[in-house]
Amino acid sequence: QVQLVESGGGLVQAGGSLRLSCAASGRPFSSYAMGWFRQAPGKERELVAAISWTGVNTLYATSVKGRFTISRDNAKNTMYLQMNSLKPEDTAVYYCAIGPVVTGRYEYWGQGTQVTVSS
Repeated sequence: QVQLVESGGGLVQAGGSLRLSCAASGRPFSSYAMGWFRQAPGKERELVAAISWTGVNTLYATSVKGRFTISRDNAKNTMYLQMNSLKPEDTAVYYCAIGPVVTGRYEYWGQGTQVTVSS
């Protein structure tokens, strides 16, 4: 059974930084992509960043390019999201997910971690 557990969320002032972690247990595919999504109140869930199994391929939402960095450590079954220069509009519940490929459908999801950026 695949389980994903996010951590690292919290309250931070605008301009600050947070580092999210996603620990995975189980392995649904021989190799898999991982992604960070977020959902703000009243808004649809959106992809923030994603990374391939090898880490060579990454993609970012336009709104976070240059501020967020996604990475993973396959030996630890963990993915990270370093978030710098945070803005109030980054406030959301952040979810990690696993899928076969970066641009495909994500099939396994964590419970989410709240990130709140105050102005």
